[in-house]
Amino acid sequence: MKLIHGTDQAGTAGKTGSQFTGTVNNYLTLPATDGVTINTVNFSPGARTYWHRHERGQILQVLAGEGLVCTEADGVRVLHAGDTVWCPPGERHWHGAAPGAFMTHTAISLGTTEWAEEVSDEQYGTAPAQEGQNQ
Repeated sequence: MKLIHGTDQAGTAGKTGSQFTGTVNNYLTLPATDGVTINTVNFSPGARTYWHRHERGQILQVLAGEGLVCTEADGVRVLHAGDTVWCPPGERHWHGAAPGAFMTHTAISLGTTEWAEEVSDEQYGTAPAQEGQNQ
């Protein structure tokens, strides 16, 4: 068993290297343990991850606010508190806050993460798909 108290979590504020656009507060809830990493991330309006993919997939649990998630195949989808997203192994995607809202999510990443390029303002500004098309 591994117990990590909230007071032991490593947090970083602001941009984090080549992983985020905008201002985020990223809390490493569970450092890589048996190929699983858990982060709780607070995104300011418009903040988002870079394009990336996960070796064994990723689970996103939206805790508060409104956000966006995008894959090359599905386009942009709107996220609300209580939503859960499964990104299968190798699926290229990004996620972050909606333009006028804050968002907090917990990201459970399985295996290694491969980071790619920044999401352009044009890609970010793409109109979200119709609500109710949750697949």
